[in-house]
Amino acid sequence: MVENFRNILVFALPVLFAITLHEAAHAYAARRLGDNTAYAQGRMTLNPLVHIDLLGTIIIPIVLYMTSGFVFGYAKPVPVQFGNLRNPKRDMAWVALAGPAANLLMAFLWVVFSMLLVAFNIDEEFPNKMARAGLVTNLLIFAFNLFPLPPLDGGRVLTSMLPNRIAYQFARIEPYGFFILLALLYFNLLAFWVQPVMWLGAQAVELITTPLAWLLT
Repeated sequence: MVENFRNILVFALPVLFAITLHEAAHAYAARRLGDNTAYAQGRMTLNPLVHIDLLGTIIIPIVLYMTSGFVFGYAKPVPVQFGNLRNPKRDMAWVALAGPAANLLMAFLWVVFSMLLVAFNIDEEFPNKMARAGLVTNLLIFAFNLFPLPPLDGGRVLTSMLPNRIAYQFARIEPYGFFILLALLYFNLLAFWVQPVMWLGAQAVELITTPLAWLLT
């Protein structure tokens, strides 16, 4: 029980940062592309309290972790009126991609933080574990949200890319998307997507941070 509580503390800050930047990035991209809905509702902010869903962000993840070691959760989705975008079908993809892109950026920043800890000979367990948790958390959110199923970001991107008639039919899956995801998670099928995409994200982060690692060493 004590170890579980310590792990929750290690992951708390990285998870809050990850969901906050993810949702704020959606709001920022939507505003830049013509829709002010999220901005008007105060969602284009780095204040995590605005994006937290009590059930999905706190209660469900903690209960699942304490009982099974598995973590699944969600934040309040950013409201986007796609019809307000300058080019709704195309810009839908850019708004969707902004979230995972923000998580990839956060993964990069956590790696930089880890490198700085090493460079300054800070070997305390907690900040080093938190840096690792930040990397893993953001890569996981990055990969999970790119899964091509509405209402996930990957589903929005795929809808944007499909021909109009097919895109319309595909978008009709959205009301059932959450239940499909639960089934895929239950049977551990989502891992066949998440693990390779996390690996690709990790390779991209490593490629970007390699020059910094050389400088610090």
